[in-house]
Amino acid sequence: MRDLLITAIVFGSLILILRRPYIGILMWSWLSYMSPHRLAWGFAYHMPFAQIVAITLFISIVFDKNKKTIPVNATTVIWALFLIWITITTSVAIHADAAMYYYITILKIQLITVLTILLMTNKNRIDLLLVVIVFSIGFYAIKDGVFTLLTGGAHRVYGPASSFIGDNNTLALATLMILPIMVYLYSLTQNVWLKWLLAFSISMSLVSVLGSQSRGAFLAIMAVGFFFWWKSKSKVVVGVLAIILIIVGGIIMPNTWFERMESIRNYQADASAMGRINAWSYSINIANDRLMGGGLNSWSPSTFAVYAPNPEDVHAAHSIFFGVLGDHGWPGLLMYLLILFLS
Repeated sequence: MRDLLITAIVFGSLILILRRPYIGILMWSWLSYMSPHRLAWGFAYHMPFAQIVAITLFISIVFDKNKKTIPVNATTVIWALFLIWITITTSVAIHADAAMYYYITILKIQLITVLTILLMTNKNRIDLLLVVIVFSIGFYAIKDGVFTLLTGGAHRVYGPASSFIGDNNTLALATLMILPIMVYLYSLTQNVWLKWLLAFSISMSLVSVLGSQSRGAFLAIMAVGFFFWWKSKSKVVVGVLAIILIIVGGIIMPNTWFERMESIRNYQADASAMGRINAWSYSINIANDRLMGGGLNSWSPSTFAVYAPNPEDVHAAHSIFFGVLGDHGWPGLLMYLLILFLS
């Protein structure tokens, strides 16, 4: 039943996409952020829905007569230079075949990003895109928040299998990223029922982040919370809500959660934490030795044997910054940080 429903929605949207290209961006975003086909167990699980929508979107753009331009500013220029630099680092990557696989994935995402800039050209369309993103990721955040409450936080929450948010850390990060958008949508709507729904969604999303048992998310939620309090015009209200959240978290979360968070203080005794620090040192060393870094997907026993303090502990960076540094060197990291700063 789920397979048929998802297939009907996707193929039913193709006619709309041919008439209004921007709907293709909304559909592609829904499929890519939510991965609804991963909730099915039949033929739809492996269907290339995003590719089908993307092809239809390209056809629609070809026949669309509306003028389309990409704004030229500091952000888009540095972004273009960063993509050129990634192309160069991929051409000289240590593991060329593995790097090319990730490079193609990156190009696909960047291509849709360009189309998003071309088509989402007014506030209404941008707001629709934000709603789609919030719904797509919020579906898991809300569901897992309720799950955390019902189970007393005894189990970690995960996203859809074989997706960018399948891991507990990445799902928690994505949830924290949509929280400000939820707050924005809350301020936008005048409907009382929608306000209640968004308030519930925000609450469950916060609980979901705790339920992920991700130490990175725990640090991030404190950073986001402090920033939100700092920017808020109602600091007393926000402060009270934060205290309530802390109290509720203290009540519902099990002892194992507190033990895991406590390990942040004694990171030297935690193998996972030391593995990440080893990976960060690796990325610094390879960037110091190679101007263009190791290239995409260079994190391997052979490269760790040369550049890591502990060559036996091959570990992912779990940090986009050290990941970019190790893959694309110091120039790549500088451009990446400039994009964030300019944005």
